[in-house]
Amino acid sequence: MRILFVSVEVTPMAKVGGLADVAGSLPAALAARGHEVRVVTPAYPMITQEPKWAARLHKPSIRVPIRPGFDQTGELWTMTANGVEHWLLGGSGHFDRCVNSAQLYSPGRDAYLFLARAAMRVCEEEGWIPDLVHANDWHTGFFPVLIREQGGPAWDSTGCVFTIHNLAYQGEFGPDTLDAVGLPQALFNYHQLETFGAVNFLKAGAIYSDQVNTVSPTYAREIQTAEYGCRLDGPMRFLAEEGRLRGILNGISYDYWNPETDPHLTSHYSADNLKGKTKCREWLIQEFDLKVPDRAPIVGMVSRLSEQKGFDLIARAAEHLVNLPMTLVVLGHGDLSITAAFQELAQKFPGRVVLADRFDEELAHRIYAGSDAFLMPSAFEPCGLGQMIAMHYGTLPIVRKTGGLADSVQHDRNGFVFEAKSTGDLMIACAHAVQTYQNSSRWSEMVRTAMTDDFSWTRSAAAYEDLYEKARQARRKPAAVSVG
Repeated sequence: MRILFVSVEVTPMAKVGGLADVAGSLPAALAARGHEVRVVTPAYPMITQEPKWAARLHKPSIRVPIRPGFDQTGELWTMTANGVEHWLLGGSGHFDRCVNSAQLYSPGRDAYLFLARAAMRVCEEEGWIPDLVHANDWHTGFFPVLIREQGGPAWDSTGCVFTIHNLAYQGEFGPDTLDAVGLPQALFNYHQLETFGAVNFLKAGAIYSDQVNTVSPTYAREIQTAEYGCRLDGPMRFLAEEGRLRGILNGISYDYWNPETDPHLTSHYSADNLKGKTKCREWLIQEFDLKVPDRAPIVGMVSRLSEQKGFDLIARAAEHLVNLPMTLVVLGHGDLSITAAFQELAQKFPGRVVLADRFDEELAHRIYAGSDAFLMPSAFEPCGLGQMIAMHYGTLPIVRKTGGLADSVQHDRNGFVFEAKSTGDLMIACAHAVQTYQNSSRWSEMVRTAMTDDFSWTRSAAAYEDLYEKARQARRKPAAVSVG
């Protein structure tokens, strides 16, 4: 089928988080299965002005109707990445500030409305109306709305799928949003576009799509509860009752994340020959002058430093973790208070706690490979890719039982799992991991199990094909929903 995949970040050109990895890998996996795929993303200067991406200006001037009596001028750039054709949409200054990843989410409401309008216009001008539109997260939430409300006969047979990568980010704006894009104010009701007095882009995308999914089965269940539902648990329950909500666990690219071929590693290895992993561990020790006690694991973390990722728990328990013993190597940046706490810990425990306060792709690969265990005690985790990457690199994850972590890590099989959001449960899991590490034969058995588990996009792409087919079959007008 013809699939239009819409995302505001795409690996490797523009990345902030896991959404970019999905947008880079899933379309490629679908194309490999015989589908005709186009990826739509903004024409950021960080892409169009970077020679290595080889983007070319295909159409310098496209009339984009925003609302009756008001048009804007768009432009279409094209390029190929991951074996898939990409349409980069810009114009009218909407994305001109995005010269690096730090500005990736600086465009506002009108830029994302323009993106949806421009994408539809380009499809019509190119004579390429998709069978299926796959929109991702709140920034693309109005794409299904505009297709249904204003698309016309050309879009009547197009199915819509909407993926929620993180329900916490919803995109809420005033009622004038409807005026801005020429929609009647009658749609500003709790059955369609209104939520607690605002136009909610994420809810809009979900309500107007034929099928909705999250990035893990457990997260799909969690967001139907008050604890994880971020005030949208009512609509999520409604979608589930209608059979329109499900969870599909993300995958990782085994071409990019592969310890047998990874160009960032000092030595390669496989599940059948782990000698190279020992050399990667030695590199990590030398690079950071680590002081690793005898029979103690090196525990890596590659993440945004935030409470969502559980770093508040780690900071409170760090001194006890060091005494288990463990050696902690952290790569990432984020909340200033958490960063300051880890800087203080690094000074207090030199060689035992290390913080690399930056984004460093090469170092991330080397930490995944050189660590013995990988710590992810997230407060919530829609999917998580770090634990999957770690397992493929023979680094056993220690995780909290939530979201995609619960769906990918099994206690004492391919990693270690604890349930409560508490330092006590975290400590118990880490102590058990240390004891297991000291049983070398048992640890090696778990490492081989983790490395041979299948978390590839091949598995996930088949599940998305089924979802797409259901969306096409269910092609319908939006149903009513209560936010209660």
